[in-house]
Amino acid sequence: MLITELAKRIEQGEHLTRREYLRLAEEAPLDTIQQLADALRQRLHPDNIVTYVVDRNINYSNVCTAVCTFCAFYRKPGSPEGYVLSFEEIYKKVEETLDLGGSGILMQGGLHPDLPLEWYEELLSELKRRYSIHLHCFSPPEIYAFTQLFRMSTEEVLRRLQKAGLDSIPGGGGEILVDEIRKRNTTKCNTEQWLEVMETAHRLGLPTTATMMFGLGETLEHRIEHLDRLYVLQQKTGGFVAFIPWTLQPDNTKIGRKIPDRRSADEYLRWLGMARIVLDNIPNIQVSWLTQGIEVGRQGLHYGANDLGSIMIEENVISPAGAHHRATEELLRNSSLLEGFTPCKRKANYVRLEEGVGLKT
Repeated sequence: MLITELAKRIEQGEHLTRREYLRLAEEAPLDTIQQLADALRQRLHPDNIVTYVVDRNINYSNVCTAVCTFCAFYRKPGSPEGYVLSFEEIYKKVEETLDLGGSGILMQGGLHPDLPLEWYEELLSELKRRYSIHLHCFSPPEIYAFTQLFRMSTEEVLRRLQKAGLDSIPGGGGEILVDEIRKRNTTKCNTEQWLEVMETAHRLGLPTTATMMFGLGETLEHRIEHLDRLYVLQQKTGGFVAFIPWTLQPDNTKIGRKIPDRRSADEYLRWLGMARIVLDNIPNIQVSWLTQGIEVGRQGLHYGANDLGSIMIEENVISPAGAHHRATEELLRNSSLLEGFTPCKRKANYVRLEEGVGLKT
């Protein structure tokens, strides 16, 4: 089948097969991907609004029992470089975020072997009591690790965290949702375990995001399989509010010795567009200016993305691996405006907090 015929079917709202999406990814000119993704974004978001969030990623601990070839953040239990933030240190970070207009807290950490579930519950309940802030915390590998440590089901763990104040769950730890790739690169949860955490969260009314980190040596077919697995779960639950793809940052990592080169901007934009095309049932696509830079981030708004993510007041996981780009709220708002969109601040669950305003001079 010709690429033009596949494009026409997509324009008509048809969902294609894995093999057809793979052919599109392999053979379609970049401008074809761009046009299809942009048209889909316009259908889903005819108001022309681009959202963003003001938050910080509080990494409560870098102690981790998992070993990942792509991670420059973790420290093994017992390492002198390992840490666990005190509650007071976390409160201070939240207060700094609120002073900067923060609309939520993203909180993730290593898979710590010794912190009890009560530690996490007390932290969430205190943050909610003190600040009434949106708590977007604990990726699927963390939740799965809790089930193993505390010998509880996923539902039991999530219900307790939800009762303590958890509002939504970040989609980290997805990398590539194909066990052939995961087994080579991480000892964290496998594909089915990651998806089971998300499905349970959706069933309990906890919205989540989803991610893909590519450039790990996977094939293009693996990338399509990853997107398709998310599509299938979203058809079942409707609980994913956004999808965020980014590229491997190889600095100071084990995998960086084998794969030292970063993916190009064109490759990133192609797969950002493919994500929008395949995941037509996930409402929001976030561009990763953190890994690509703000100029590519701005381009991404024409490749299907309708969200610029966070200003990232603090980020300790991807940055040590080489993501050194930085942004302010003013930069994100003006970037949207300069590309012809209206900026709007949101919470982590994509609930909008305002209507956009004009360009700051």
